[in-house]
Amino acid sequence: MEYRRLGASGLHVPALGFGAGTFGGRGPLFSAWGDTDAAQARRLIDVSLEAGVTLFDTADVYSDGASEEVLGAAIKGRRDKVLLSTKSALPIGPGADDAGAGRARLIRAVDASLHRLGTDYLDLFQLHAFDAGTPLLETLSALGDLVQAGKIRYVGVSNFAGWELMKTLATAEAHGLPKPVAHQVYYSLVGRDYEWELMPLGADQGVGAVVWSPLGWGRLTGKVRRGQPLPAGSRLHDTAQAGPPVDNEHLYDIVDVLDTIAAETGRSVPQIALNWLLTRPTVATVLIGARNEEQLRQNLAAVGWQLDPEHLAALDAASATTPPYPYYPYHRLPDFARLNPPVVRAA
Repeated sequence: MEYRRLGASGLHVPALGFGAGTFGGRGPLFSAWGDTDAAQARRLIDVSLEAGVTLFDTADVYSDGASEEVLGAAIKGRRDKVLLSTKSALPIGPGADDAGAGRARLIRAVDASLHRLGTDYLDLFQLHAFDAGTPLLETLSALGDLVQAGKIRYVGVSNFAGWELMKTLATAEAHGLPKPVAHQVYYSLVGRDYEWELMPLGADQGVGAVVWSPLGWGRLTGKVRRGQPLPAGSRLHDTAQAGPPVDNEHLYDIVDVLDTIAAETGRSVPQIALNWLLTRPTVATVLIGARNEEQLRQNLAAVGWQLDPEHLAALDAASATTPPYPYYPYHRLPDFARLNPPVVRAA
């Protein structure tokens, strides 16, 4: 397993992390993802650790806290061997204080997560959404206090817009408070929006990407193909409307290229899709999920090898889309590369 520095921090994370959204199985959305219990989770963590995967990510909103509970039970007795990452800010109940990133809410949320996970500190705590209704200085001050108390070691965010992340970074720097070193983002061959603003920002400011849903909400498993119905058991039957939007023809064009590369390399479609992500700028770790050991072992085989340059170029071309304004006018001009070098802006 390759280990990478998480943004501008001293924390090294594995190139592949484990997303525990399949743990718990409570509620209509998360039960469709999976219903892994503690015994099953313990086995998946065994396999992960054997492969060098040490980062396990969850959130208080996953299965109403059950994901954290199952993960906590599964790592019992080996806390020193894992990195724990969780998130909070999304609504977990109907009350006025059941959402957001106010001081009282964050302190209570962190304490609750620590209890469910059976630990006294979090390696990474991420704001699961930007809270425009709470003064940013209040949020960051609360996070600073939690860091000082030893309950949080590193701070991150998730699903922030570019201006939200930049404002957070600038406010933290101006007041000497912990700056986010991680941004948990959606990024895949069928969803490259991250590249246009958030990737250059991350490269410039030292914020590493923690990638969620790297297989495009289950669309890049190799089972979703042109002219065929969704396979039985696909979570897309129940959750497609909750996930990132994808144009089907665009998806099928990408899968066609993935199929060609799979035939040439002997690798599976999801392994190729994951390996492509690991070549992208700012990506620190890619979160893989699995309902069972077979799926996990398949995904773990995405590391330890490299795609050929011609394969990368073919995937880049098949998955490319017209960037949004204000990027597209300049993206078409070759001389623009002098102002935005490739190491910052992906092709």
